[in-house]
Amino acid sequence: MRVLGVDPGLTRCGIGVVEGVAGRPLTMAGVGVIRTPADAEVPERLVLIERGMEEWLDTHRPEAVAVERVFSQHNVRTVMGTAQASAVAMLCAARRGLPVALHTPSEVKAAVTGSGRAEKAQVGAMVARVLRLAGPPKPADAADALALAVCHIWRGPAKNRLQEAVAAQQAVSAHRSQRRKGTVR
Repeated sequence: MRVLGVDPGLTRCGIGVVEGVAGRPLTMAGVGVIRTPADAEVPERLVLIERGMEEWLDTHRPEAVAVERVFSQHNVRTVMGTAQASAVAMLCAARRGLPVALHTPSEVKAAVTGSGRAEKAQVGAMVARVLRLAGPPKPADAADALALAVCHIWRGPAKNRLQEAVAAQQAVSAHRSQRRKGTVR
């Protein structure tokens, strides 16, 4: 599986592509940052993020996109920019029919380091170790994007099994309900 991880941001949007399957060594296929000028108007910055995202999607052809779930911060302006960049990433993926998964920062940290409270430096070090890189990708946004892709690959099979189990349980419940009503034998 090839996953494009996106650490959304209006000034720096981290992008990382990881390839592999859970239980086997993973490989980094690409990493970078889409940058926009801080003095540009927000609509222009969103267009630049969209263009960069489309280039990454064209070049790397991922099978899924993993985006960091935006969480509430004290700085509303920062959260708005992050949410807007996140929406652009989801839109670009949806346009191509790619599945999009949202992962919380603590979920990503826990998957990569074993602790949901890990510091950025620890996440970068573990990403480098997991992907067999010489050092943590710079800036931290790039390392975070790779961590998102790793998290998605590692957690994907478990989430799929959980979704299948929930769907099966719902089907059994629906069948029992129909039997009680006498509509099915």
